[in-house]
Amino acid sequence: MKTITEQKSFDQIQECLEKDEKVYIIGCGTCATMCHTGGKYEVLEMKEKLQEAGKEVVGWMVIPTTCDDLTNDALKDQADKIEKADSILVMACAFGTQTVASFSDKPTYPALDTLFIGKEGGEFGLFAEVCQQCGDCVIAYTGGICPVTKCAKGLLNGPCGGTNDGKCEEDPEKDCAWTLIYKRLEELGKLDSMKKYYPPRNHQKVDKPGKVLIGSREESE
Repeated sequence: MKTITEQKSFDQIQECLEKDEKVYIIGCGTCATMCHTGGKYEVLEMKEKLQEAGKEVVGWMVIPTTCDDLTNDALKDQADKIEKADSILVMACAFGTQTVASFSDKPTYPALDTLFIGKEGGEFGLFAEVCQQCGDCVIAYTGGICPVTKCAKGLLNGPCGGTNDGKCEEDPEKDCAWTLIYKRLEELGKLDSMKKYYPPRNHQKVDKPGKVLIGSREESE
């Protein structure tokens, strides 16, 4: 499971750094490296671009896992260089960027957009979203296939009227999630699940921002 990211446009990054002359760059050795959005190669490429744009890159590093609290130790180790910077550009997921920001008093900007949590499968380098972490899991009733993620419309009570020959109307190259669910339930001998109405999702199941104390839910019931 990886956090899937893509690089922001260089124009967006320049806009963030518009008033900063000196920049420190941080990459991530885990998810961003696998996505080729924030590994060593991409960090050095960003360094070159910023220098060509007139910025001074006072230093850079690729932290093994940027969203880990050990990021604090990495920042302390590079404190002398970071102190010279006007800001920090983080080539990691939003979690990693926020982690860096929490341990630094420097303005911290994301160089990446965080897309989804996914896994690699099939074609090399192709990542597929598997979970939106919605807090209201329904796959017990859908044959282990998540309609919230798999269906382009997130429908919970069967396919829309636009499905055609088992394909999604939003993208004819993709299988209709509910066709996949039907076939899976048929294989499992659980097609009766398709006859049951399921209420709308509880979008307040997890408070935003999410924060759960382990055991607190059981104790409150």
